[in-house]
Amino acid sequence: MIGLTPPFSPALIAIVGATATGKSQLALTLAQRLQTVILTADSRQVYRGFDIGTAKPTAQEQRQVPHYLLDICDPQETLTLGNYQDQAQGLIAQSHDQGQVPLLVGGTGLYVKSVVRGLQMPRVPPQPDLRSQLTGLGQPQGYGLLQQVDPTAAQRIHPNDRVRTLRALEVFYVTGRPLSAQQGETPPPYPILHLGLACDRTLLRQRIAHRTAALFEAGFVAEVEGLGQRYGWDLPLLDTLGYGEIRQFLRGDLSLPQAQALTLQHTCQFAKRQDTWFRSVPDLEWFPIDEADWVDRVWHRVQSFLQQL
Repeated sequence: MIGLTPPFSPALIAIVGATATGKSQLALTLAQRLQTVILTADSRQVYRGFDIGTAKPTAQEQRQVPHYLLDICDPQETLTLGNYQDQAQGLIAQSHDQGQVPLLVGGTGLYVKSVVRGLQMPRVPPQPDLRSQLTGLGQPQGYGLLQQVDPTAAQRIHPNDRVRTLRALEVFYVTGRPLSAQQGETPPPYPILHLGLACDRTLLRQRIAHRTAALFEAGFVAEVEGLGQRYGWDLPLLDTLGYGEIRQFLRGDLSLPQAQALTLQHTCQFAKRQDTWFRSVPDLEWFPIDEADWVDRVWHRVQSFLQQL
């Protein structure tokens, strides 16, 4: 076990970074060495059937190391941040009971933050009828309403951010209290090692291009077609990265090369936004993946962290 033998004291290791930086492979390596589990922090891998386009761990990878928080929700359902947090915290507690230090791995910053910072949030499930009424107001009027009922939240939300505006209004009208008054943080009581994977932009684009080509070769188009036929083409998840571009191809709006090129372009833009998010996270230790010994360096840092528990 290379100098470390479970069980360990309660702790958590979080591995974050932009798409295609090698988080999943690093997690597999570490999990096998530590005899632990991987908790996925990806907002689309939680949905059943969204496999190829989300680069979900393969069946073989899942046999090598137990993965959790994959395929926990049907595509036509909504997994709230609170739902995700509850399940992640329960699995972490279960791992601690078994003497393991679980790995929280993914690129969805808010999912990771909900766990490592212990975000407090109102447990208000989606209200379709209420949302429909609020949507009918239009974004300008809805945001103006938010400024009246929850000015603090309105200051944090961009006037054009329809999703967050609707959520803040929804929480207010269901609970009778402003969303901003129900938020806060209660960090976990156990130590957390927060690792970030960095990559030169040129190299990352090459890695994203390679991954994009591999997704299309693996049957991404057939996956999207099957999902559309099963759940309907208005399924919101079919408007997300990669799936939306292929839907345009299947409708005849794009050629297949155009769909692949747009997927690459949009993925690079998404990776840039991810990197910006994680760069703002305090206490995150960065490891450049363009250095030849980066995996060894991460492993040495993990060893040091665990020896101090």
